[in-house]
Amino acid sequence: MWKWEAEGQPKAVVAIVHGAYEHHRWYAWLIEKLRSAGFHVVMGDLPGHGAQAKNINYHDEDFFKYEDYVKQLIEIGLSENLPVFVIGNGLGATVLMNVLQKKQLECAGVIFISPWMHLKLLPGKMSNALTSISALTSSVRLNHEITMQLMSRNAEVYEELRDDIPHNTTVTVKWYKDLQQLLKRLKNPEVKFHNMPVLMMTGERDQITDIQASKSWLMQQPLSHFQYKEWADCRHSLYFEMEREEVYLYTKDFMNNVLRSLGYII
Repeated sequence: MWKWEAEGQPKAVVAIVHGAYEHHRWYAWLIEKLRSAGFHVVMGDLPGHGAQAKNINYHDEDFFKYEDYVKQLIEIGLSENLPVFVIGNGLGATVLMNVLQKKQLECAGVIFISPWMHLKLLPGKMSNALTSISALTSSVRLNHEITMQLMSRNAEVYEELRDDIPHNTTVTVKWYKDLQQLLKRLKNPEVKFHNMPVLMMTGERDQITDIQASKSWLMQQPLSHFQYKEWADCRHSLYFEMEREEVYLYTKDFMNNVLRSLGYII
């Protein structure tokens, strides 16, 4: 994990959890914007992602390792003795939801970007059939086929995201089964999210995940402070989109408003 220090006096820490098949270097633009606005930033790569992805050609990571990573990331943020906000994108948002439902961590607020609550784009044409077969098929590999074009329509970002780490979207049936178990738990009406400020943002043209399922989850939580924003014409990865400057400003305003409510002078 890495830490980028704020320019000048820091007012809070932002921990970022990237999405499936991504890595921290894709968030260089967002990290720099946050630093310049007075936020420390902590971020790393989910297990099996980033530099680790160079040595494997599929994802078979244990979802408990994802959760342990997210808890460690938040704890690093909390060690700064400043208010901590957490941003989760895609699958990262979903894992973050699960961690914060299980354990009450002292976060000032959380931002969910396009969480995977119900996938519209499934990994492999036969995924539903395969996951009903015995455990002997758990090593079968499926291509999730999430392309740059499905994440964003911003051609400039395509160039920014080209690097030496492969964008590998192949997963095993075991990985997909674990994802389904995670989603099943999150959709359990008896499992509620701890009361903290929440901002959820989705893209109107998201072809990867069902944004209505995400909105429905949010509306069912016992929250006293929450915002929902659906960005017109945008696809899945809002911080990579053509409107990313506006998305960032919306994020910053949310965090500043929470800090004001906590008694900080912004």
